[in-house]
Amino acid sequence: MLCLVCVLLAALGLGAVWGNRSLQVQEVAVDCPGLPAAFQGFRLAQVSDLHNAAFGRDNARLLAALAQAKPESILLTGDLADSRRTHLAVALSFARQAAAIAPVYYVPGNHEARLAQYAAFAAALEAAGVQVLANRAVPLVRGGGRITIAGLADPGLAQRAGDLRPAEAILGDALAALRLSSQPFPLLLAHRPEWFPLYAEGGAALVFSGHAHGGQVRLPGIGGLFAPGQGLFPRYDGGLYRRGQARMVVSRGLGNSLFPLRVGNRPEVVVATLHPAPSVEGQ
Repeated sequence: MLCLVCVLLAALGLGAVWGNRSLQVQEVAVDCPGLPAAFQGFRLAQVSDLHNAAFGRDNARLLAALAQAKPESILLTGDLADSRRTHLAVALSFARQAAAIAPVYYVPGNHEARLAQYAAFAAALEAAGVQVLANRAVPLVRGGGRITIAGLADPGLAQRAGDLRPAEAILGDALAALRLSSQPFPLLLAHRPEWFPLYAEGGAALVFSGHAHGGQVRLPGIGGLFAPGQGLFPRYDGGLYRRGQARMVVSRGLGNSLFPLRVGNRPEVVVATLHPAPSVEGQ
């Protein structure tokens, strides 16, 4: 009996290790009202919440998965680094190699917002070939069509600099300054998914977020157990969401932070393929 218990415990332990280190590539098709026809089939790979994790030596397995997905752009939606384990060289090495696969766009998450060296980190990312979109937008052209890729800095950056307003007010002002409604098909990178209604009202057509870590523990038929900013049984824990004509893709992320274990929740790279969809009044 003791041997059987030991075997079961060993199996559970190995399963937990496998479930936290085994990469999953999650393909998602996104119907996008207002997407220019030239962007039919546009592929975007999303890496979120890496938290300095390494999948293979120097993230070789993660980079191989990205290369195999053949994205036209790579989106880094925050917490590339971890404020508790500030091995920034790991994050920078990954970013530099990812930029050799496809153009890379990045927004800071709450962990970068806590870094005393964030300004130097952002400058190093730019030097590595990554576009840092902290409250700014850039155009992207494909086959004669044009969209906009915009990024929201995590509100923690402003709060750390002395802005004592709540996150919603900070994000609202940043969104207003971006003037997304006047931009061609605004695709928004924003680390925190719980503010999806605010992003949609601010004019975002398509949002990519992370932060929720898939709810950390995923229960069959229920979903994620807990996410920061959302609490128990979060509404936005991973996958594709719709609000009116806006869409949001939430990555379950790759690494762990304060809670070091995922259960039923493998690390994932999201690969989103965009398709134009008709705009419906009152949708």
